[in-house]
Amino acid sequence: MSYEMCSAWHTSMCLFVIVIICILMQVVVNAVKLSNKYYPKGVDYFEHEFPSILGAYLTNEYNPLKLKEQQSNFDYFDEPETKPQLFQGDIAIDPFTYLELKAQQSNFDYFDEPETKPQLFQGDIAIDPFTYISLRLGINPMKHPRRLWPNATIPYEISYLYTDYQRKTILNVLKTFNSLTCIKFIPYNGEVDDYLLITPPEDGPKGCWSYVGKKGGEQIVSLQTPDGKSPHCFSSEGRIMHELMHAIGIYHEQSRADRDNYVKVHWENIVPKFRKNFKLISRKRGKYAFDYDYNSVMHYGEYYFSKKKGKKPTLTPLQPGIRIGQRKTLTQRYEKRED
Repeated sequence: MSYEMCSAWHTSMCLFVIVIICILMQVVVNAVKLSNKYYPKGVDYFEHEFPSILGAYLTNEYNPLKLKEQQSNFDYFDEPETKPQLFQGDIAIDPFTYLELKAQQSNFDYFDEPETKPQLFQGDIAIDPFTYISLRLGINPMKHPRRLWPNATIPYEISYLYTDYQRKTILNVLKTFNSLTCIKFIPYNGEVDDYLLITPPEDGPKGCWSYVGKKGGEQIVSLQTPDGKSPHCFSSEGRIMHELMHAIGIYHEQSRADRDNYVKVHWENIVPKFRKNFKLISRKRGKYAFDYDYNSVMHYGEYYFSKKKGKKPTLTPLQPGIRIGQRKTLTQRYEKRED
C-alpha cells in the first residue's frame, strides 16, 4: 500500500473517531439536561428499577418452580391498593414482570394504604412485558391501539369465591360504569379471547391491583375480600372503581406530565425505594382533553408512601383547601358527554 493511501486511511479513521466522540458527548449533554429538567435532584428515573431477568434465568435464581420458596412474608396491609408485587401499589403483573420485581423484593412491616404496596408499579399496577418496555422508554403504553378495549366494551367474569354481598357490590360498581360512562361491561360468554376475571388474590400478591388497559387473554383484577383486620378492597365502591379504571386504561392522576402545576411532590418525605412510584407515565408536555382532577378516584392521597403517615405528606395540592385521594365514586369528568 502506498504512503499516500495509508495517510488517507489514517486521516479518515481520525475523522470517524472524532465524529463518534462528538456524538457521544452530545448524548451525555442531553441526558444531563433531561435529568435536570424532569427528575428531582438525587432521584434517578430508573432508581430501584427492575433488574434484568436474563441474569436471573441464567443463574436459575428466579426459576418459576422455586418462586413459592422465595416469596417473602409480609405482615399486614390494611389498605387494599398498596399490596406487595404491585406497581404503584395496585397494578398487576404477569409472570415475566413478577420475576423482574421479585428480584428486588424486600420485607416491609406495615402499609396502611391499599394502593401503596411494595414492588407494584405505583403501588397497585401490574405490568406485562409490553408495558414494561414502554415505561422504560418513557412512552405511555395506552397510546398503542392494542391496549384499548374494542368498542369500549369489556367482558367480565366474577369469581365464585365472593359472597353474595361482595358480588352484589361489584355488580353495583359495574352498573355505575354502564350508566354514567361510555364504557360497557358485559358478562363474559366464553366466545372472546380477552376478558376480565374479577377475583380475590390466591397465588398472586394480596390486595387491590390491576393491569392498565387490555393485556390480552384472561386478565386479573384483584379485589381482596374483607377479613377480621380490614375491609380491604370492599371498604368503598370507589376502591373497586379505582382498579376497574386501571383495567379500562387509566393511570393515576398524579402521573400526568403536567402534575407539577397542580401538586407538590415532597420527595424528601417519600420512602426512598418508592420514589419511583411518583414518576410521570409520559414526559410529553402538551394539552390534555380534561383539566387536572384533584377529586379523581385515581389520585393518590396526601400520605401515600410516606415515611411518617399523617405527619409527612408526600403530595400536597398547590391550590389551598383542596383534598386529594377520595375513594367514594367517579367524578363528572368520567361521565359520558352528549357531544
